[in-house]
Amino acid sequence: MSFVLRKAWELFFTSTTPTPLSSSISNFNYSKDLSELSYSAFSSDIGHLEKLPFDILMQILKLLGPKEVAKLSIICKSLRYLVKDNRLWVHFLQIHQSHPSWDSLFFAETTLIYGFPLPSLIGQRPQLSFMQIYGQREQVPGAIIIDGGSGYCKFGWSKYECPSGRSATFLEFGNIETPMYTRLRHFFATIYNRMQVKPNTQPVIVSTPLCHYEDTEAAKASRRQLKDAIYSALFDMNVPAVCAVNQATLALYAAKRTSGIVVNIGFQVTSVVPILNGKVMRKFGVEVMRLGSLKLTGFIREKMELNNIRFESLYTVRTLKENLCYVALDYEAELLKDTQASFEATGEGWFTLSKERFQTGEILFQPHLAGVQATGLHQTIARCMNRCHSAELAGDNDWYKTIVLCGGTACLPGLTERLEKELRALLPPYMSNGIRVIPPPYGADTPWFGAKIIGNVSTFPGRGCVAKKKFPQKSTRFNLLW
Repeated sequence: MSFVLRKAWELFFTSTTPTPLSSSISNFNYSKDLSELSYSAFSSDIGHLEKLPFDILMQILKLLGPKEVAKLSIICKSLRYLVKDNRLWVHFLQIHQSHPSWDSLFFAETTLIYGFPLPSLIGQRPQLSFMQIYGQREQVPGAIIIDGGSGYCKFGWSKYECPSGRSATFLEFGNIETPMYTRLRHFFATIYNRMQVKPNTQPVIVSTPLCHYEDTEAAKASRRQLKDAIYSALFDMNVPAVCAVNQATLALYAAKRTSGIVVNIGFQVTSVVPILNGKVMRKFGVEVMRLGSLKLTGFIREKMELNNIRFESLYTVRTLKENLCYVALDYEAELLKDTQASFEATGEGWFTLSKERFQTGEILFQPHLAGVQATGLHQTIARCMNRCHSAELAGDNDWYKTIVLCGGTACLPGLTERLEKELRALLPPYMSNGIRVIPPPYGADTPWFGAKIIGNVSTFPGRGCVAKKKFPQKSTRFNLLW
């Protein structure tokens, strides 16, 4: 079938000369939907193709590919409206552009093209031309993504399917007395060396940690100081543009949301972050639990050591946690079950866990099991939701009912269902109805994929990014401490 269609096309289009896709796109303003046109609108300058059914013509265009189809908007008036049909270019975007999903691409092009945090005009979207979007995305340079993380860093190029490497976070580069600028400069230089990329070739997206949680002037100054140190270190390496976005917001974007509550179970702490239209709502209070994945990993190790099983490193313990542990929907009922299971760790042999499998995750809901004096995760989230509800903001009153999980420990099986159950029991019906807990969309790499969505949007780099030439050079950078 494809051979016949290509032959039919060759009869019509044998004497054309190549036209760059970018120039053919820039000459037109595509706003009218093909569905409003009748097939009879095409005149006879398409020759024998005029006799072909509409769907066959569309199949021919799909087989030709985006570059050949783009020429038709210049040389053939009769097919011009057919060529710019959004459905055709949606097909090309799905087939010819590497992206995790069409949903993510559509979310980026309908929401994030306006920058981030989202401006107030977000509800006044112009009609989209996916032909134009395709051409712009072809010319987007992409970005180097550096997701610092609290445990380890994920880095790679936004055009890649996934992160290309991992390393220690910048917190490991020098001790706490080392000036922040120096530590960051060393950290970024190490990442670029591992990627074998010159800093001046691509813009960079950096995920910033959610530190200094309060909404006080001192906390605001500390956050500005950290961002200034990031900008200074990267611009001194001749990076053309920098986009610094906090990890919670990136996780929300990865879930194709702009508003909600992000629960980030980090290395040492767990943060509950309310975000509205891409902006962290610190005035509602960012909740912080002094309990993270390190405490859960340590809990398993202590339990195993009671059975005279010792480990040389935490890596094996973390592997056991990731492969054997889960969160019980009903903790008391689970205690009565036989939950024994085994796993073979590479180079370490077989290990067997029983009640530790679900007791580890239970620490999130009952921290006292690990000797931590803190409220449970469900109680912390409920407190944050209560404040969001009491604020009575204009617009969507249910924005805070979407809860996105983030972090490696947040991938524990059963955590999503248990959280929903506990929140429905804690909150009144008018708040609990409609609650949705979303597991990490891309596992432990969720913030990196949120940055990938930003790095491939058709207007990148744009609003939300800082260009090197517009960044004010500060003489005090070497005094930046954290």
